[in-house]
Amino acid sequence: MSVAKVIELSGTSKKSSDDAVAKIAKRANRTIDNVQGIWVKDVQAVVKNGKIKCWRVNCKVTFVLG
Repeated sequence: MSVAKVIELSGTSKKSSDDAVAKIAKRANRTIDNVQGIWVKDVQAVVKNGKIKCWRVNCKVTFVLG
């Protein structure tokens, strides 16, 4: 039997929401062992003068405890 923990992380990117999620995955993997999945909870775009300036993503990251 395994036990998992879920934490919430936020990330931003000027490129895309996908890039923001990729940054979260990369950063979580550096400090957390056994990352199993990421659930994208919320996506926001910051708009200035009618153009998207950056993307903000809130995610839940699941990892298995050792």
